[in-house]
Amino acid sequence: MCLECKRYIKEGDSVSQFDSICEVQSDKASVTITSRYDGIIRKLHYNLDEIAYVGKPLVDIEIDASKGVSPEEDVVETPPMSHEEHTHQEIKGHKTLATPAVRRLAMENNIKLSEVVGTGKDNRILKEDILNYLAKQTGAILPPSPKGEIIPPLPKSETVPAAPKDKARKTPLPVSRPLVFSGKDKTEPITGFHKAMVKTMSAALKIPHFGYCDEIDLTQLVQLREDLKPLAQIRGVKLSFMPFFIKAASLGLLQYPILNASLDESCQNVTYKASHNIGVAMDTEQGLIVPNVKNVQVCSVFEIASELNRLQALGSAGQLGTNDLTGGTFTLSNIGTIGGTYTKPVILPPEVAIGALGKIQILPRFNGKGEVFKAQIMNVSWSADHRIIDGATMARFSNLWKSYLENPASMLLDLK
Repeated sequence: MCLECKRYIKEGDSVSQFDSICEVQSDKASVTITSRYDGIIRKLHYNLDEIAYVGKPLVDIEIDASKGVSPEEDVVETPPMSHEEHTHQEIKGHKTLATPAVRRLAMENNIKLSEVVGTGKDNRILKEDILNYLAKQTGAILPPSPKGEIIPPLPKSETVPAAPKDKARKTPLPVSRPLVFSGKDKTEPITGFHKAMVKTMSAALKIPHFGYCDEIDLTQLVQLREDLKPLAQIRGVKLSFMPFFIKAASLGLLQYPILNASLDESCQNVTYKASHNIGVAMDTEQGLIVPNVKNVQVCSVFEIASELNRLQALGSAGQLGTNDLTGGTFTLSNIGTIGGTYTKPVILPPEVAIGALGKIQILPRFNGKGEVFKAQIMNVSWSADHRIIDGATMARFSNLWKSYLENPASMLLDLK
């Protein structure tokens, strides 16, 4: 395993605990590695954008003995995943694995390490685990802090800045990048999220895809969203159409759980997932990433919107963690934000279904009296694993999802 590295320090710099050392990007997530110690950077083992290998030295830090660092912790070689290295701490008769920096972070926030679930190797507790635990306890969204300072949790209504007032819509013009011809071929290694895409799409080609398309009249939903947007904005959340699409999908999955399942490699067992962890495909500078909203089946539309705001902010900054990018059970891709009406989405293994949403268009349609009216039309394209999902099941799910969106008030009857 290797990591693509971007650094924030240079040789001779002084660093303190929690100071950012570098940013590493694997094929699963982008993570900022912080210093475990107070000291001086004596040697950097990699240059910018070089591949750093796990288990090899990343940086040498000279530690001041007067700082009270114990001999066991006086280590000058810090490997690339140093925030996952550990010392042992006895808690209630068992060993909890955490670095001194992580223990200090827990202590400053009055968190018992025994109550935190570690996601590192051998269940070691990472800095990310502490921050996620703190966010869940307070309902806050913790922004990244400079120089390792811990930012106090904000009140729930202030965790996301208010969305700016809508401006008049302008037709976006296609942006073309100037072509640069150097006269020579250029070969680059596939790294980071692009490497993950290669693996996932190669596995996806083994799945026999079944496609199904339909159009949705969102006229009522468009009006409902306009009515609710100011209320969500007061509460600090930008409300898009996506939370409604996600919640409607979750209500549909309750009726058709086969679409929220996974198939083992031998195609002998189907696992029905209890949680609706619905992924949202995002186009970022790092490439295609698909974070997911956890446990949608027990979330309100507002809670989904708040979580989407958080994921989108982290995705734009390239700071999504492994927990945000793994564990998905069903996916929606809103390709319509870029353009197009229909597409052929590719299933993300081990999931068995995915939907792609086209752009919303104002088109003429007929009402029950035969009169022409302006309708807000969106097309949807579904792909399902035809080994365990038949066309009728996909069509019935789509019809139910469509009914919730075309008559959004009907969702109230099934919301929990």
